[in-house]
Amino acid sequence: MSYAERALRTLSAGNRTLLRAQDEATLLQEMCRVIVELGGYRMAWVGYAEHDEERTIRPMAHHGVEEGFLTLGHFSWAEGDTPDARGPTATAIRSGKTVVIQDLHNIPDVQLPISLNESFRRGYAALAAFPLIIKGETIGNLTIFATEPDAFDECETGLLAEMADDLAFGIATLRMRERHREAEETIRHMAYFDALTDLPNRSSVGETLAVEIAQAQQENQSMAVLLLKVGRFQEISDTLGYQEGDHLIVEMAGRLQHIAGPNKSVARVGEDEFAIIMPRSSAEAAMRVAHHAMREVCDPVIFAGLAMDPHAHIGISLYPGHGNTPEALLRRAKIAAVQARRTACKYTLYKGTEDRESTRRLELMSELRSAIDQNELLLYCQPKVAIRSSEICGAEALVRWQHPQHGMIATGEFIALAEHAGLIMPLTRWVLEAAFRQSYAWHEKGIKRPLSVNLSAQDLRDPRLIDRISGLFATWALPPELVQFELTESALMEDPAGALETLVQLKDLGVELFIDDFGIGYSSLSYLQKLPVDSLKIDHSFVTSMLTNAGSAVIVHSTVELGHNLGLGVVAEGVESEALWDRLLELNCDTAQGHFVGRPIPTEQFDEWEAQSPWSRSPGGDVALH
Repeated sequence: MSYAERALRTLSAGNRTLLRAQDEATLLQEMCRVIVELGGYRMAWVGYAEHDEERTIRPMAHHGVEEGFLTLGHFSWAEGDTPDARGPTATAIRSGKTVVIQDLHNIPDVQLPISLNESFRRGYAALAAFPLIIKGETIGNLTIFATEPDAFDECETGLLAEMADDLAFGIATLRMRERHREAEETIRHMAYFDALTDLPNRSSVGETLAVEIAQAQQENQSMAVLLLKVGRFQEISDTLGYQEGDHLIVEMAGRLQHIAGPNKSVARVGEDEFAIIMPRSSAEAAMRVAHHAMREVCDPVIFAGLAMDPHAHIGISLYPGHGNTPEALLRRAKIAAVQARRTACKYTLYKGTEDRESTRRLELMSELRSAIDQNELLLYCQPKVAIRSSEICGAEALVRWQHPQHGMIATGEFIALAEHAGLIMPLTRWVLEAAFRQSYAWHEKGIKRPLSVNLSAQDLRDPRLIDRISGLFATWALPPELVQFELTESALMEDPAGALETLVQLKDLGVELFIDDFGIGYSSLSYLQKLPVDSLKIDHSFVTSMLTNAGSAVIVHSTVELGHNLGLGVVAEGVESEALWDRLLELNCDTAQGHFVGRPIPTEQFDEWEAQSPWSRSPGGDVALH
């Protein structure tokens, strides 16, 4: 067999090796083996060129009659007048070109790390060193020894150089695959592990729980999920900074891992929430772990020299009793954690009442949105009466929701639902439109009965509020004195500057403005003087208790005097009895509102109620304005 045929066979076998290789180390070793066993060469080795100070050539693989050749000395590709520097392998790496020595017997002994006699004894007669080049950079060498002098002729050398290029390509391909694998692993890690604590995240826990639930079903076992909520995370982050908040989370993660041990999975499932999965566990076992956790986890954490209690609490859900899906178990463990805040031990098993209530609230939120959009709400109003004259002087617009299944929903409940669902402004728009329609109907009958509408803090931040109200006045052509607006003192204090600007624009429309729930918002007198308002409404909590509570009586008396001294009218809410009415009359309060005066009623029934009420109308059928 000719040298060229031998090289061609080696090249072919090398290509098959390239196709099968799964990792770099195996590829290098297999290529050396193929060269020796199938190609018939004496020895082959691959080295990688290091970029350290000594320019080391690090042997990576070899096969054949090596007998310590690669351990005889330090291989280097550095320039110089040393045997290493003048050697064929070093030269091939430095130059990026193939170096062939046809007859090792006729070269100076210093060009190899072994003597000529040693070369003869090993059967080395000829040598070819091929550079391994990737993207223009020489990364190492493939060096082959043959037993015959003059073995590496031009044809054989060309074929073997092609094999070296293929080997370099194979190395590059495997490295690219490895980079892709590492990138995919990094992406997967980011998707399933928390970046701060390196614990499994909620997505990972979902998969783990699904596996554990299936295993529990198969083995007819129970399991538990503990959810720990860190109570002071937001407070610490807001007060001391996010780095200290992160420090708290990392500290809690470490404590939980120590407590859980190797048989329980710990994960971070929320910003301030951790979960512990306990396979094959009962309620009793879960309670024991929760008890132990509360003793250990809640030790103070040091923040910038300050020791602070994290105020954690734990909720427990169980399979199969509390759910058979990861979502149900995590959700109910979280509900139990909220329930645990109200317990002395700060941990508890899930109780289903709040979950059902949460589901009901979500359903009602969705239905409330539909009720607003479909105009299914009801407009009620509560009369106001001038105390001195006993004449009806207006009414407050109130919204009610008659649910088709649940009946009349308590006002406080569905207002809270609207706040949580982001429906306050749509709800206010509905009330505004309904109130303007009703005021127009009364106006057409010749009844001048002012109707007041409540505006919330969110409404005051609505940039379209003034335009919307101006448009309603234009639509219904109503005199501005027939529509009033009530704004709570606390809403005004959320953004005093912005609220003042909105009130000035409302006042420019010619309407009357009331400060509602006055006395509980802690507004300053200097700020009160700046507001373009017409009346103060004393909060009902003070009015209803003024006959039995000296403090409330002082507040009511002082507010009446304050309002009058500022040139404002004063309305008392919560007038529930004749005794309260009489006392307000003594204090010279202007207007009363409450059950003694009249309960909230549907607007379409107001005229009938007024005709039967003990309160009088002003001459000519118009209601007297206070």
